[in-house]
Amino acid sequence: MNYEDIEYTVEGPAAIITMNRPKRYNAFRAKTVEEMINAFRRAWADSSVQAVILTGAGDKAFCTGGDVKQRAETGDYGPSESGMFEIGNLHKTIRDIPKPVIAAVNGLAIGGG
Repeated sequence: MNYEDIEYTVEGPAAIITMNRPKRYNAFRAKTVEEMINAFRRAWADSSVQAVILTGAGDKAFCTGGDVKQRAETGDYGPSESGMFEIGNLHKTIRDIPKPVIAAVNGLAIGGG
């Protein structure tokens, strides 16, 4: 899978998942959620990966939650809001992955709802 909203790299025994929307303070939209689920499952399936690091691009924000600016401009979170309904699936995947998940929080970490 080619990623647009995140970056996925493996460095030694760690997979690094980087939310890569710094101009939007790494706020997520449907595509972001779908890509993150894919990346966590990819790390889960890779026997060389022993831990997952989740971080955000830029130095101002780790993540500010859902992209409410996009929703205000377009009326939804992207071409399909199905990814937003997958947020529970993302949470479950992060909880259930049999490897440590480390949040490398740089800057703001804001959410609500």
